[in-house]
Amino acid sequence: MTAEKTIAISFRVSPRFKLLLETVAARDRRSQTNMLETLLFDYCEKRGIVAEATEPKKNEAETK
Repeated sequence: MTAEKTIAISFRVSPRFKLLLETVAARDRRSQTNMLETLLFDYCEKRGIVAEATEPKKNEAETK
């Protein structure tokens, strides 16, 4: 099994959000990133939301 390449993401949150994220991640012994992924994936699964995986577009120069 090959690991999926990760990308960086950055956004601002309220102090309350950050504190709750730290709290629930520690309680479940997860990283904060893993906790956010788990919560989002569970949310989408419960609601039948599916995102199609897309390949990054190649530069036209690379395809010639």
